[in-house]
Amino acid sequence: MNKLSLAISLSLLCVSAFNTQATTYISAKAMLDVNNGKLINAPLIQIDNGIITKITTEQAPKLQQGDEHIELPELTILPGLMDMHVHLTSDPTVPRSQRIGQSIPRKAIKAAYFAEKTLKAGFTTLRNVGAEGYSVIAVRDGINAGDIPGPRIWAAGPSLGVTGGHCDNNRLPPEMKYTAEGVADGPWAARAKVRENIKYGANVIKFCATGGVFSKGTKVGIQQYSQDEMNAIVDEAHMRGLTVAAHAHGTSGIKAAIVAGVDSVEHVSYVDDEAISLAKKHGTWFSMDIYNTEYTLTYGEQNGVAEENLAKERLVSKRQRDSFSRAVKAGVKMVFGTDAAIYPHGDNAKQFSRMVEFGMTPLQAIQAATINSAKLLKVDTQLGQLKPGFAADIIAVKGNPLSNISKLENVEFVMKAGKAY
Repeated sequence: MNKLSLAISLSLLCVSAFNTQATTYISAKAMLDVNNGKLINAPLIQIDNGIITKITTEQAPKLQQGDEHIELPELTILPGLMDMHVHLTSDPTVPRSQRIGQSIPRKAIKAAYFAEKTLKAGFTTLRNVGAEGYSVIAVRDGINAGDIPGPRIWAAGPSLGVTGGHCDNNRLPPEMKYTAEGVADGPWAARAKVRENIKYGANVIKFCATGGVFSKGTKVGIQQYSQDEMNAIVDEAHMRGLTVAAHAHGTSGIKAAIVAGVDSVEHVSYVDDEAISLAKKHGTWFSMDIYNTEYTLTYGEQNGVAEENLAKERLVSKRQRDSFSRAVKAGVKMVFGTDAAIYPHGDNAKQFSRMVEFGMTPLQAIQAATINSAKLLKVDTQLGQLKPGFAADIIAVKGNPLSNISKLENVEFVMKAGKAY
């Protein structure tokens, strides 16, 4: 062999060695199939380049040099969990009067901290439905680039809302002439705001269809955006390939949002039979945060929550739980959404037990946070299940979460895209 041929051969050998990726294997006591609720004993999952490539049972892995075998002999594994309604920039222990003085960079740092905390609680995918200054979009991009640890994030920019509505900031005096950056009145202004969100990296759109609990001077059940405005928002977002979430407590706002074609309605406190029928007809997902009321009514006053907001929470909480039970019984499509930020980030899984208490089976609650949320995000061929071809987003808990759903509040192992955290 001449010197040139030898050099090429050695070069190809080095490239081949460099490109060879180690395989990771995970074995466990059991694996939950979230499609049918069956427990599979002694699973062995093979992972290559962050993707599940093979699942067998009761076999020992044949390890090559550099391969890794993660053994979880006392744990049950299941897909990484998904929360479809969080606000990573907000800290419930900081009074809202103090949050007004926080800069966008400070909010982004908060979001990065809470993102990692939520990941380590077992939530490998989040949908952040509104944040100032495109701060969570920056955090999402930093996670995707490998700069910081965190879950997969679908992030809205500033939530769209009407002047003086729930998505405006009504806490400052008129002489300051402050308007929240998501405010847009009229169909064309609303379209322009959707375009602005997309321009700066949003991959989901959020708007406020009704008043809300934690805003100043809004009534929870009153519709804010008109039908024409909602139609414009949804049409613009869907035309650009984005899904749309609508904050809606009140009945008329819920119905108008569904008719406009939103992908999910958030909170959904005051439903009636017509709203449920419309949701089933349009295939709309409900995202109902039925745990956080307990935290608000217990700790809200000491955290600086105003009496106006506490009174609205007392007004809406039981009605929302009743609506949740009605929607579950009627067969409305449901995802897991907690509104983390109203209570501490990382406690997301506490909602599972409430979902079971108010009408779901444990499997339905887990499906809401796995396969259903993946369908809402339109990534159900990549996320939400443990099967070949899906991302290796895996968590593990002691015991069987179908027997005790609260097991999900204490996650023992977390992996995202093949990397253990």
